[in-house]
This record gives sequence, structure tokens and C-alpha cells, in this order.
Amino acid sequence: MQHESTSTPPVFLSCKRRASLRPTGGGTPTCVNFAETLPTEMSVKIFGELDAGSLCSASQTCKLWHHIIAESDAVWMRQCLLVGAVCHREVDGDRRDGLSWKVTLVKNYTRSRVKRDWLRGRYSNVRSAEELTGRKMAPLDAETWGEILQAELDR
Repeated sequence: MQHESTSTPPVFLSCKRRASLRPTGGGTPTCVNFAETLPTEMSVKIFGELDAGSLCSASQTCKLWHHIIAESDAVWMRQCLLVGAVCHREVDGDRRDGLSWKVTLVKNYTRSRVKRDWLRGRYSNVRSAEELTGRKMAPLDAETWGEILQAELDR
């Protein structure tokens, strides 16, 4: 027997008696936002497992989620450390300058994506600037261009 999918996707609901996975709408028990019932530290750990795009989406879900995500440096630290793997100098410099993890991530996210693509050789066969039209680019410093050129020479 095949399972018929409903038109409404299931949503995780934290209920007074137990957690359940039920379609939204209809006669669900009195349910509350999980962030209202868990200690803030637990919500921070949950949100800390999300990627940067999912964090941005989750912060738009409700005021409580927005507050927890926006006010917790720990939530942004993991993502910022991933960016730091590519833009080590930039992230370290921003942190030394006293910028928060969130500001450091916002400042370096696009740069890290562009630098990673260059280092992986995504643009190795580009012959003119017109071939880069429509691609997201970011300013890169002389040291970064040195790394990119060295990676090209090593290929």
C-alpha cells in the first residue's frame, strides 16, 4: 500500500504531552513553538546546526526565533569558521578588530565563495571578462590573488 502525500507538508510541533509530526491545520493539540518550551541554550544549539541560508530563513519565521538567532554569537560562529577555512586572514583580522561572528560572516561570506571557486579552478578557462558577466564577484586583495595565481600555476 502506498502512502498518499497530503497537500500540506508536515511541521514539527512541540506539544504539551509529546512531540509529534502532523500536518498543519485541522484539530491538532495545543501546540507551542519549540523555542518557547526549551531553554534558550538548547535552541541556540539547534539553530547552530543550520547553514547560513537556513539561519536567515529561520530568523524570519517568528520574532522569538529572530531574537535567538540575531543575539547569539554562538549560532553564527560555526558558519564563520567554515568561511574562515577559505578566508583565514580576513576572518582573523575582523575578529581581532572586535567584530562579532555575525558581522564577520556577513562581511566575508561572498568573498569566501568567490575565492573558493577561483582556487578550485572554476574560472581557469575564462578568456575574457564577458564570460564572467552575471556571476557574483567580490573584491579580493593582492595576497588572495597571489594564492589564486599560484593555484593556477600548480594545475
